[in-house]
Parts: sequence; structure tokens; C-alpha cells
Amino acid sequence: MTESSIIQKYRWRLAASNKTTRTIERMKRAVICLLILIGFTRSTPSLLAQSSGKAVTVPVTLDHNRIVIDIYLPLKDGTTKRVRGLVDTGTAEILISLRLEQLLDKNATCVTDSCSIAPPATITIGGMVLSLTGAGPAKMPARPADFNDVLIRGMSPEIVLTSTILKNYDLVVDYANRQFTIGPPGSIKFAGTPVPVKISSDGRITLSAKVDGRSYDFGLDTGLSASMVKSALLDQWHKDKPAWPFVTGALGAANMSDSPDDMRREMIRLPSLQMGSPLLPEVMVASTGDAVPGTLTGFIGGEAFKGARIGIDYAHSTLYVEKLSSLPVSGLDVVGLTLRPEVNGRYTVVAVVPYGGQLSVGDVKVGDVLLGVDGAPVTGATMGQVWSLLGGEPGRTRKLIIERDGKRLTVDGTVRRFLSTEKN
Repeated sequence: MTESSIIQKYRWRLAASNKTTRTIERMKRAVICLLILIGFTRSTPSLLAQSSGKAVTVPVTLDHNRIVIDIYLPLKDGTTKRVRGLVDTGTAEILISLRLEQLLDKNATCVTDSCSIAPPATITIGGMVLSLTGAGPAKMPARPADFNDVLIRGMSPEIVLTSTILKNYDLVVDYANRQFTIGPPGSIKFAGTPVPVKISSDGRITLSAKVDGRSYDFGLDTGLSASMVKSALLDQWHKDKPAWPFVTGALGAANMSDSPDDMRREMIRLPSLQMGSPLLPEVMVASTGDAVPGTLTGFIGGEAFKGARIGIDYAHSTLYVEKLSSLPVSGLDVVGLTLRPEVNGRYTVVAVVPYGGQLSVGDVKVGDVLLGVDGAPVTGATMGQVWSLLGGEPGRTRKLIIERDGKRLTVDGTVRRFLSTEKN
């Protein structure tokens, strides 16, 4: 082998060696970057989700037609706490329970029967970080130390995700498939028929809808289980349209609070509620008194969107409505009791709704406490769970466990068909 050939040989080996070395170095750098990325993802997945600009979808507990999701709160010690949150497009003030106020460990300012604190800077939903900057203080009730901490009677959430937060994002509320999607503006491709809406400075939504050919202004309120209108208007509809199914009393989705109005509430089923092109058939509405803010006629709540999916494009003031189910509505099939959720988790009977000219449950009296249905305890259950137990096929008998004057009784409650849409 000549000197020149040896030189050429080692030049090739040197070049190959240098190439291999560079390849190894690149592989090392790639592995190091991958390990760093994995560690970063495990420690701060929410930051990655935020920087990606993508929407996230989380499962929903559809409790009494209300949207309840998991929300993660950052605590002072650097950990996070999973809590249940209510998605409420109709409320502007952030509400939290007393327990969360203690966990957040912030100084509260109290005036008479309410207190407020600065909310956490961020919350996390499905790995996505949401900023609470500019959303205002978080409100909570001022209660004695022995008060049973319940933010909303008959419900499980400890925080209310309000319009002042939601207005900064795109939303999809899928009632039919029980999913909630949220993302930065422009991150969601909306489906369904667009409906123009008005967005107030605090994020609350107003839209125009037609009933029997006449337009009315409604607020969109996912925090309500049923749609509601002014009592005077509902009474006028009942007078002008006696064929529209009507009942005096609060049943099912209309039995939603501890308010005395529940005892005086009336319900009617509208043939349809038309929002631009989309038409929602057979919508149940309940009376809400006449104290409705501004020029609003009432509010459209979750019951109207059963079997549907709605998208909210806050940036472009547009609501999207997509019907996913066209199952016919026959009526409201329940045991005819109106219940008041108490702070101790119990349910008091505040009215027995008439049916066919007489009380629908003759052996139950106002003031009785409902303890169980068909062997299932209701104390501590949510309002949605209780009404699921009280529903069923018309004519079916439910065994009601009640407490009266300190004694337990078992009485029969028959499931009746209220607000029937069937033609005689």
C-alpha cells in the first residue's frame, strides 16, 4: 500500500468517524430535548395546552340540565385541587364555596351577608389554563362556622364559571353527548346554524327568539335547568292559547331552587321557540315573576337544548345551534311534588301539584320531608338525581319514604304525565 493510498484510507475513516460523531451528537441532543419535554409535560401540562392554542374537550355531568365539569384550582402551597364547577353563561360574578375560600387562603372582605376575595390568577380545564384576570372578585356567603357549606342548594359545584371568564374563549356545550369544549378565539370550527346575538361588557348573551310569530328578547343562561319567562307573559299565553299544555306548580327542570317562587310557579309547553332559522320544538318554560332585568322577556335554559349542541363564538357575537336528536316530546312524566332543597341535604315538600282536578299524590302533605324513593336515599343527592328517581313511565308507582312529625312513613306516588303534548 502506497503512502498516498494509506493517507486516502485514513482520510475516509476520519471523515466517516466525524460523520458518525456528528450523528451521535445530534441523537444525544434529540434525546436530551425529548427527556426535557417529557419532564416539562408531566410537571406543567396546562402550559403546553395553553401555548398550543388548541381547544380542549372534557366530559360533562348533566345534572338537572346544568353543565357541571372538573376544574383545577392552584393552591398557595403549589399544588392543585380538583373541584366541581358549574358553567353559567347567565351569571357575571364568580361564586365559590366557603371551603374553597379557606383552601385558597386569601383574606376576605365581608359586608353584611356576603364576602369577596381575589380569585386565583388562573384555573385549569382539561389541561388548558384559563386566565381570571379582569373577572372581578369571587363572591361567597358570609355564614357562621357551623353552617353547612353549600354553594348552590341541591347541587354539587363549589365554583361557578361565569360569563366574565367565558367571554374570552370559544365554547361548545354538547347537551346530547355530554361534552364541554373550550378554546382560544378562533380555535373551534363551529357547526350548526348561526344565530346573531348581543354580548354585554360582562359577557352575558341576549338573543331574539320567536314564539307564535312574535319576537322576544331572551338571555342565554346555561346555569338554569329550565327556560323562564315573566309571569304576566306566561299567563297571557295561557289565556290566549288554552290548547298549549299548562300546569300550576314547579316540576322536574322547573323545580330548581329554594325560592318561595317555586311554590307559585306555573309551567307551559310552547309549540316551538325559533331563533332565526333554528327551531326548537316543544319547549317547556316556567314563570319567574316579573323581576327580569332590562328589556328581557326571560331566559333560555338547559331544558330547551336537550338533544342539541350549541356553540358560542363570543368574538363574533354568534350562537350556533345544532339539533342532534329529533325524539318526540310526549310530556313531563314525574311524581307531582315540588321540593325545596335544604342546606342539610334534605328535601322538603312545599307543594303537591294538582292532576285531573285533585292532588296528584294524596298521601303526601306540605311540610313532609322526602327521605327516599324506591329504596334509594335522596338526602345528600342532587336535585337532578332526585328528579331522575321521581320520573318514569306514566302510571308507575314509586315508593316514597317520607318523614312527618318525626315519624317515617311509606306512601305510594304515581308517576303522572304533565304538560302532555299528545292529541286527544
